[in-house]
Amino acid sequence: MQAWAYTLIPAAAAVIGAAVAVNLRPGPILVSAIQHFAAGVVFAAAAGEILPDLKHAGSPLAMLAGGALGVAAMLLVKTLGKRASGPVGLMAVTGIDILVDGLVLGIAFAAGAKAGILLTVALTIEVLFLGLTVANELGEGGTSKRKVVGMTAGLVVLLPLGALLGGPVATLSAPIQAAFLSFGLIALLYLVTEELLVEAHETEDRPWVTAMFFAGFLLLLMLDQAIA
Repeated sequence: MQAWAYTLIPAAAAVIGAAVAVNLRPGPILVSAIQHFAAGVVFAAAAGEILPDLKHAGSPLAMLAGGALGVAAMLLVKTLGKRASGPVGLMAVTGIDILVDGLVLGIAFAAGAKAGILLTVALTIEVLFLGLTVANELGEGGTSKRKVVGMTAGLVVLLPLGALLGGPVATLSAPIQAAFLSFGLIALLYLVTEELLVEAHETEDRPWVTAMFFAGFLLLLMLDQAIA
C-alpha cells in the first residue's frame, strides 16, 4: 500500500472527530487529555523512528539545511496562526497543518514502512484532535452541523496530497533524504511543543491529564516493539 493510502486512516478519524464534536461538544479537560495523549504519541514517533534514521544518514550539512528550513516553515505557520481570524483564518491555518502532516507521513514512509505505519498511528490521533478543534470553533460560530463536517472532510483531502508530495523522497539521493527527514523531525517537534502541549495547558492541570502524555509515549513504544 502506498503512503497516500495510509492517510485515509487519519482523514477518516478527523471526520469522525468532527461528527462527534458537533453533537457532544467535549469539555476542556477531556480535550486537554486528548492533546496530552496525542503529544506523547507524536513525540515517541519522532524520537523513535525519524531521529535514529536521521542520525545514521551521514549528511550533517543536509540535515542542518533541512532543519533550518523546517524551523522557518513552522515559524511562518505560527505567524499566520496569530494573524488569522474568523472561520477562514482557522481553515487556512488548519489546512497548512494537515498538508504538512501528510508531507511528513510521506517522508516517514520514504525512511521505511515501519516508521510510516507508526507515524500513521501518531497522526491519526493528532488529526482526530484537529477535527474536534475545527468542529468546536466552527460550531461556536453558528455554522450548521452538516456544513462543519463537510468542511472538515474538505480539509483532510490535503493529507493524501501532502503524502504524494513526500512520497518521491525515497528515490532521491541520501543527502536530500536526510534534509527531508530533518524537516519532518522539526515539524513533528513543533507540533508537540508549540501546538498540542501549549493548547493543552490552557486548562487547569490535573495529574491524570498530564499522565496521558506518558501513556501515549509508552503506547507507541510498545507498538514499536510489537511490530519489530
